[in-house]
Amino acid sequence: MTEHVWSYQQTAGHLAGTDLTGYKVKATDGSIGKVDKHSDEVGDAYLVVDTDVWIFGKEVLLPASTVVRIDPDDKKIFVAGSKDQIKNAPEFHRDKHLGDTGYRGELGTYYGTGAPFGGRPA
Repeated sequence: MTEHVWSYQQTAGHLAGTDLTGYKVKATDGSIGKVDKHSDEVGDAYLVVDTDVWIFGKEVLLPASTVVRIDPDDKKIFVAGSKDQIKNAPEFHRDKHLGDTGYRGELGTYYGTGAPFGGRPA
Protein backbone atom coordinates (compact mmCIF):
# COMPACT_ATOMS: atom_id res chain seq x y z
CA MET A 1 0.00 0.00 0.00
CA THR A 2 1.51 3.29 -1.09
CA GLU A 3 -1.46 5.65 -1.20
CA HIS A 4 -0.17 7.80 1.69
CA VAL A 5 3.46 7.97 0.57
CA TRP A 6 2.78 11.14 -1.47
CA SER A 7 1.28 13.08 1.47
CA TYR A 8 2.95 14.88 4.36
CA GLN A 9 2.61 13.32 7.79
CA GLN A 10 0.35 15.42 10.02
CA THR A 11 3.16 15.70 12.57
CA ALA A 12 5.76 17.03 10.07
CA GLY A 13 4.77 20.65 10.59
CA HIS A 14 4.26 21.37 6.90
CA LEU A 15 2.06 24.34 6.04
CA ALA A 16 0.59 24.19 2.54
CA GLY A 17 1.88 26.99 0.36
CA THR A 18 5.20 27.33 2.20
CA ASP A 19 8.10 27.66 -0.24
CA LEU A 20 10.61 24.98 0.77
CA THR A 21 13.06 25.75 -2.05
CA GLY A 22 16.58 26.12 -0.65
CA TYR A 23 15.83 24.37 2.65
CA LYS A 24 18.64 22.05 3.77
CA VAL A 25 17.63 18.38 3.92
CA LYS A 26 18.92 16.12 6.69
CA ALA A 27 18.76 12.31 6.72
CA THR A 28 19.06 10.44 10.01
CA ASP A 29 22.86 10.38 9.62
CA GLY A 30 23.66 13.72 8.00
CA SER A 31 22.99 16.27 5.31
CA ILE A 32 21.92 15.14 1.83
CA GLY A 33 21.52 18.50 0.08
CA LYS A 34 18.99 21.25 -0.56
CA VAL A 35 15.44 21.35 -1.90
CA ASP A 36 15.52 22.35 -5.55
CA LYS A 37 11.81 21.83 -6.28
CA HIS A 38 8.78 20.68 -4.36
CA SER A 39 5.09 20.00 -4.77
CA ASP A 40 2.29 20.50 -2.25
CA GLU A 41 -0.33 18.89 -4.43
CA VAL A 42 -2.65 16.73 -2.33
CA GLY A 43 -1.79 13.07 -2.88
CA ASP A 44 1.21 13.99 -5.05
CA ALA A 45 3.52 15.96 -2.72
CA TYR A 46 7.28 15.50 -3.00
CA LEU A 47 10.72 17.09 -2.69
CA VAL A 48 13.39 17.13 -5.39
CA VAL A 49 16.71 17.35 -3.54
CA ASP A 50 19.94 18.50 -5.18
CA THR A 51 22.56 16.30 -3.51
CA ASP A 52 25.52 18.52 -4.44
CA VAL A 53 28.67 16.39 -4.15
CA TRP A 54 27.15 13.82 -1.80
CA ILE A 55 26.18 11.49 -4.65
CA PHE A 56 28.02 13.25 -7.46
CA GLY A 57 25.59 16.11 -8.00
CA LYS A 58 22.55 13.97 -8.70
CA GLU A 59 19.02 14.73 -7.63
CA VAL A 60 16.73 12.51 -5.60
CA LEU A 61 12.95 12.55 -5.43
CA LEU A 62 11.57 12.07 -1.93
CA PRO A 63 7.87 11.45 -1.36
CA ALA A 64 6.34 13.85 1.19
CA SER A 65 5.76 11.01 3.67
CA THR A 66 9.53 10.75 4.24
CA VAL A 67 9.48 14.21 5.87
CA VAL A 68 9.61 13.83 9.65
CA ARG A 69 9.89 17.48 10.61
CA ILE A 70 10.23 20.90 9.02
CA ASP A 71 12.08 23.65 10.88
CA PRO A 72 11.10 26.93 9.19
CA ASP A 73 13.32 29.02 11.49
CA ASP A 74 16.52 27.21 10.46
CA LYS A 75 15.19 26.31 6.99
CA LYS A 76 15.85 22.60 7.50
CA ILE A 77 13.85 19.52 6.61
CA PHE A 78 14.46 16.27 8.48
CA VAL A 79 13.62 13.07 6.62
CA ALA A 80 13.29 9.44 7.66
CA GLY A 81 16.02 7.09 6.56
CA SER A 82 19.75 7.10 6.26
CA LYS A 83 21.87 8.54 3.49
CA ASP A 84 22.45 5.02 2.14
CA GLN A 85 18.73 4.24 2.08
CA ILE A 86 18.07 7.43 0.12
CA LYS A 87 21.08 6.85 -2.15
CA ASN A 88 19.82 3.32 -2.95
CA ALA A 89 16.33 4.47 -3.97
CA PRO A 90 15.33 4.06 -7.62
CA GLU A 91 17.45 6.46 -9.68
CA PHE A 92 15.83 9.82 -10.51
CA HIS A 93 16.13 11.82 -13.71
CA ARG A 94 14.11 15.05 -13.59
CA ASP A 95 13.20 15.28 -17.27
CA LYS A 96 12.25 11.61 -17.44
CA HIS A 97 10.56 10.90 -14.10
CA LEU A 98 8.57 13.90 -12.81
CA GLY A 99 5.47 12.85 -14.73
CA ASP A 100 6.18 9.12 -14.95
CA THR A 101 3.54 7.14 -13.01
CA GLY A 102 5.54 3.90 -13.32
CA TYR A 103 8.53 5.51 -11.65
CA ARG A 104 6.28 7.05 -9.00
CA GLY A 105 4.85 3.59 -8.29
CA GLU A 106 8.34 2.10 -7.93
CA LEU A 107 9.39 4.93 -5.62
CA GLY A 108 6.15 4.64 -3.65
CA THR A 109 6.83 0.95 -3.10
CA TYR A 110 10.43 1.66 -2.06
CA TYR A 111 9.42 4.25 0.54
CA GLY A 112 5.90 3.01 1.23
CA THR A 113 4.36 0.70 3.75
CA GLY A 114 4.40 -2.31 1.42
CA ALA A 115 8.13 -2.91 2.00
CA PRO A 116 10.66 -2.18 4.70
CA PHE A 117 11.84 1.40 4.34
CA GLY A 118 14.83 1.51 2.08
CA GLY A 119 14.16 -1.81 0.41
CA ARG A 120 12.17 -3.24 -2.43
CA PRO A 121 9.59 -5.92 -1.68
CA ALA A 122 10.74 -9.51 -2.04
